[in-house]
Amino acid sequence: MRLLNRLKMLEGHYMFIKWIGGCEYVKLINAAIDFYEFNIIDIETMEYKESLLIRPNLLMEVTFGGPDVQRVLAEMCCNISNE
Repeated sequence: MRLLNRLKMLEGHYMFIKWIGGCEYVKLINAAIDFYEFNIIDIETMEYKESLLIRPNLLMEVTFGGPDVQRVLAEMCCNISNE
């Protein structure tokens, strides 16, 4: 299965990405043929700090499971319930 097809199924999910410019915890907004759109999450405040558009050939790794991503999700849920 191509990465684009897999990312299409994961739109709206939180993940950790590594790309040519660095690595970030993000929420996938849109996966298109010519770009991927992410909202970057600031781990200190657990808020969205900016949007990121990446060309597919610049994306090196996507992690959408594991303890780090689960920790970010738990903190996001905790912040939502406290507001």
